[in-house]
Amino acid sequence: MPNTQWSKLGRLQLGRYAEYYAKMEFASYGYNVYSSEVDDHGVDFIAKSPKDHHYYEVQVKSSRNNTYVYIPKSKMELAADRLVCLLLFTDSFLPSVYVIPSAAWESVNDLLTSKDYKGLKSSPEWGIQISGKNMPLLQQYCIEKML
Repeated sequence: MPNTQWSKLGRLQLGRYAEYYAKMEFASYGYNVYSSEVDDHGVDFIAKSPKDHHYYEVQVKSSRNNTYVYIPKSKMELAADRLVCLLLFTDSFLPSVYVIPSAAWESVNDLLTSKDYKGLKSSPEWGIQISGKNMPLLQQYCIEKML
């Protein structure tokens, strides 16, 4: 059993662990997983579906405090072959894993947000507002249901 004291890991350590864990989760569902050499386009890995042999670009995001997670719009276009794999970390437990198709942001709601920050310094972003209230909305993207 791995160490599950996530609060003892730094932000970058947790993010790296999340990427490896996400790859193993996809592999456990029969996906072929291909690592990208450089993460300059918001793609952490490519996953090939065992069902239809379709390739998906996957962006991994993690949170240990169940707060707000975002992806710059410049790093993710809304497309059928683009997925966000969200891992939620709680000390003493294995991470909860969710797979959200990028196309889900076409219908924003309390969970999935779109912020453009017109006239401000911040870049436009797609967001995931993680909260107790929004957990029922997130459950539909549970990895067991999506893969």
